[in-house]
Amino acid sequence: MPTSRSAHSASVSSPSTPLRPGPTAIFRALLSLIFLVAGMGHMLQPEQVASRLLDAKLGFLATAIAPAEVLVLLSGIALIAGSLALLTGFQTRLAAMGLIVVLIPITLTIQVGRPTLGPLFKNIAILGGLLFFATHDSSAYSIDTYIRRRKDEAGRTNG
Repeated sequence: MPTSRSAHSASVSSPSTPLRPGPTAIFRALLSLIFLVAGMGHMLQPEQVASRLLDAKLGFLATAIAPAEVLVLLSGIALIAGSLALLTGFQTRLAAMGLIVVLIPITLTIQVGRPTLGPLFKNIAILGGLLFFATHDSSAYSIDTYIRRRKDEAGRTNG
């Protein structure tokens, strides 16, 4: 008996699982690379990044909290950790939320007030990608899914 498209889709995915796990995993990986490269820049060239923060119109908002160099190194660590978690699909929602927490103050202090709007809207688009992963499952190709499957298998064998 032929099945309808919606019946097939329901059996393949749940509300928290994307219908196309391959493209979702590629999206997750590509998005994570932005943060990996930025984090490496923070760690390998902290003076240059700190200089950009100090020169930014709203940079004083960040440096009122801590010295620029400290903020650059802390954000570099957070960017690298978040990007690796996002890349591998480990604690994906938490990683995306953590990257959002780092991205918003960077965007407000560095990008707002610049003469060109391109970098600001690039960060807004990146924020949209992070919101996707903060609210959706990481996809079939992730550590999260592997762990979930192992727990399900253990539950079936024990129960």
